[in-house]
Amino acid sequence: MAATSTDKLEAGTVSSYDRKSEIKAFDDSKTGVQGLVENGVTKVPLMFYSENSNLNDGVTGASYSKISIPIIDLTGIHDDPILRDHVVGKVRYACEKWGFFQVINHGIPTHVLDEMIKGTCRFHQQDAKVRKEYYTREVSRKVAYLSNYTLFEDPSADWRDTLAFSLAPHPPEAEEFPAVCRDIVNEYSKKIMALAYALFELLSEALGLNRFYLKEMDCAEGQLLLCHYYPACPEPELTMGNTKHSDGNTITILLQDQIGGLQVLHDSQWIDVPPMHGALVVNIGDIMQLMTNDKFISVQHRVLAKDQGPRISVASFFRTGISRVFGPIKELLSEEHPPVYRDISLKDYMAHRYTSGSGTSALLHFKL
Repeated sequence: MAATSTDKLEAGTVSSYDRKSEIKAFDDSKTGVQGLVENGVTKVPLMFYSENSNLNDGVTGASYSKISIPIIDLTGIHDDPILRDHVVGKVRYACEKWGFFQVINHGIPTHVLDEMIKGTCRFHQQDAKVRKEYYTREVSRKVAYLSNYTLFEDPSADWRDTLAFSLAPHPPEAEEFPAVCRDIVNEYSKKIMALAYALFELLSEALGLNRFYLKEMDCAEGQLLLCHYYPACPEPELTMGNTKHSDGNTITILLQDQIGGLQVLHDSQWIDVPPMHGALVVNIGDIMQLMTNDKFISVQHRVLAKDQGPRISVASFFRTGISRVFGPIKELLSEEHPPVYRDISLKDYMAHRYTSGSGTSALLHFKL
């Protein structure tokens, strides 16, 4: 049996362990988890030990091993009304029962997806001196390289580095983009935005609304592109690639490579989301759950650390403007379905986003 993080902590010199100093030294290095790997780390540092890494609910039972999130083929949705209605029905089911689905034949060429993975890899694997130039925790920076957004607040760090681009509504200047991935980030982000608009139309129809309802509510006003890099972990049983959480946006469109590790919580069981070359994963965020008055669900998901890698994923987060006030969509309310939440802004939501604790939805703060 593998040693748990608690076992290792008890066996170590806990009394002399200075977590704050370890975190500061790690952050000051400005080279992330990849920097640890480049320096030949063979043991996971204590700051990464996660009590969530050995939870029994992380074991996918045999009865769930063949269950997978819905796969939706978008072929012909712009040309065939009958086919489109069929797809809308699948989207409705996926958003109500799973909060997750994969899309195929979505219109983005496979070579663009592959190059986006390669571009992310090029950035994270380039010389540490070059990466350091982009390392920052300044929220105002539109291009930022860092490891763990809430590194200094979380009980444990995730085994993951991120290159982030704030692309909409005000994109970075051309010279702010790293040269090794500038072209592909621009190409990919434009294509993913077009797909997002198409998905918001399908979501609107799945809710019984006008096709352009969610788009006109500026659900895609903000676009944040997170290029995640998960180096191979020497002791994957002790830490997490990404601790369980739900997304604080309207929808997320995720591109993942072939390593795997993403899991979705469904019926109290963790279900693997197996990589499909050419497919994209779509999931509902907390803001969409609030707007749909719990009709669409935002569910917990996580990424397991692995001893193989690197694993690469690119998450496109779409959200409303920071000050825009929104609440449950009026057309979805009735005497039988009264509002579950009060009206809030994204700023209100973000104030509670990181104070709810792992596995606890920030939406609880806004229930009526």
